[in-house]
Amino acid sequence: MKYPVIKKADPAVYKILKAETRRQEDELQLIASENYASEAVMEAQGSVMTNKYAEGYPGRRYYQGMVNYDAVENLAIERAKKIFGAEHANVQPSSGSQANMAATLAVLDHGDTLMGMDLACGGHLTHGMRLNYSGILFKVASYPVRKDDFRLDYGQILELAKEARPKLIICGASAYPRAIDFAAFRRIADEVGAVLMADIAHIAGLVAGGVHASPFPYADIVTTTTHKTLRGPRGGLILCKEAWAKKIDSKVFPGVQGGPLMHAVTAKAVAFGEALRPSFKRYASQVVKNAQALAAALLQRGYAVTTGGTDNHLMLVDLRSKGVTGKDAAQALEEAGMILNKNGVPFDDAPPQVTSGIRLGSAGITTRGMKEKQMRQIAEWMDAVLMRREDAKLKARVKKDVARLCGKFPVYA
Repeated sequence: MKYPVIKKADPAVYKILKAETRRQEDELQLIASENYASEAVMEAQGSVMTNKYAEGYPGRRYYQGMVNYDAVENLAIERAKKIFGAEHANVQPSSGSQANMAATLAVLDHGDTLMGMDLACGGHLTHGMRLNYSGILFKVASYPVRKDDFRLDYGQILELAKEARPKLIICGASAYPRAIDFAAFRRIADEVGAVLMADIAHIAGLVAGGVHASPFPYADIVTTTTHKTLRGPRGGLILCKEAWAKKIDSKVFPGVQGGPLMHAVTAKAVAFGEALRPSFKRYASQVVKNAQALAAALLQRGYAVTTGGTDNHLMLVDLRSKGVTGKDAAQALEEAGMILNKNGVPFDDAPPQVTSGIRLGSAGITTRGMKEKQMRQIAEWMDAVLMRREDAKLKARVKKDVARLCGKFPVYA
């Protein structure tokens, strides 16, 4: 990335951008919720489409001069519908959380009951966390994972749903490494008369690539981010059955947003076009292969990978048996050029700012072209650093080795 105009216009910002470009090139991006957008996506996001307000929807705007904005939004909508087999798509949400808020408000009134995955077991803030809007505006009945194997127990979820009688059930997670059975959730929702919403923010790219089951036709509403495994710009997307289209659209605008970020919508259109290519299916398949290879390599070194592995792009590693906290592990690994995040494990007894575990993802390193061989090397480096995390010379040496590996798999040519 060159940034020639910024170099002349604002040297201070240029310096920061170049430093961040270098950091991304030289370090291993192992955060499960991050990826690398293509240069085409970033060019679209930095385009002239940033210069216009576009309140409303194609053909129903509140400003003039909308012909090209209508065209690109319609293109993004049609591509999103094609990717996921959806009847309706709203591409305007500026984030996954805003998509979830709009979708939830389309179904629930203040004080109604929603059921979502417990945050401490891998759910998301917007699935009912008490300090989030979802926990403030609505009654919440959370479902956990099993204590023995940390997997969803659909029989238990059904019993909890019968007791709580939620109006909305949210399936999906922020830190759950196993495949989600959308058909089972549909049966639970039907049993209690609830609307089913699937939040596929983490697995959207895997669904698009055909390596994870689709939430359609089971879910009434599907929300997602457009980055993570989908590899687009940071943003949100709502997909739904036609019966929910009008309510969803009205809750996005004017419900929770004003003018959409049309440069981001343009970038979404580009990313959706990329996701429709055959190469994206190969990418999604390799994401899963790499995650499974990395999990297996860590298991071989005695690490407690929750659920014993992964079906998707992410894994949780419980570090208590290794005598290190998630916070200390994430810091030591960053010093060695490996970027991931501390994360609570199910039924964690450590505070959220410390945690007993770390979360890793394979989406970004797969975008770089890395495969199973590199996953085994990464596991070896991680183990070396975590077992000698006070050894500054070791961390410096590993950081150089990481940079050399990254140089063989550049993010941007």
